[in-house]
Amino acid sequence: MDLFDIVGPIMVGPSSSHTAGAVRMGYVAGKLLGEPIQKAEILLYGSFLATGEGHGTRKAIVAGLLGMQTDDYQIADSFEIAAQRGMEVAFGEARLEEAHPNTAVICLNGISGKQTEVQISSIGVSRISIDKIDGINTGFSGECPTLIVHNIDQPGCIVAVTSMLAKKNVNIATMQVYRSAKGQQAVMVVECDQLIPEDGIVWLAGVEGVQKVTYFPGLTA
Repeated sequence: MDLFDIVGPIMVGPSSSHTAGAVRMGYVAGKLLGEPIQKAEILLYGSFLATGEGHGTRKAIVAGLLGMQTDDYQIADSFEIAAQRGMEVAFGEARLEEAHPNTAVICLNGISGKQTEVQISSIGVSRISIDKIDGINTGFSGECPTLIVHNIDQPGCIVAVTSMLAKKNVNIATMQVYRSAKGQQAVMVVECDQLIPEDGIVWLAGVEGVQKVTYFPGLTA
């Protein structure tokens, strides 16, 4: 536990979970899309759905999608700013079987047609958990540089990732590996201690068996 866990973030709004955490949720989702957002569908669950409007949760998520930080005075005006930028925003209810009560499913369409769906939750003191990306379990915090690699479950993919990071002098903090079935779809979630150079990410995207590479530089980057 550090001082941040006790005091909480510098923020605009009444709640670290419903406001500051929600800003970070939108911010991370937007970064994972990797391009300007044309359309956002935000599905709310649990406490977010029941009490989020009073806490400004909806405006906070949109503010994050616009790239705002938790202390930005324009959070309250995020709907208007989104409209000015041509971002279409819609809200609905997320129907989930089991999830943290402060959860949203954020579905994004970018200006080039790129799409992503992120299930993400606010777990307290503005900390978040990115639970799923495009339906695949992930479970990382976004606090540090994170590499998400979608690949075919075959020999060589994990070695390619770890070898690239070693050559770039990037240390692995945590690594999670998931697969739908033997030889089928798989995903690696690798949290790192250093930023990953862009040329390493580009090289990795061309490795045989790798289908998609997503990089998030971390909330403190």
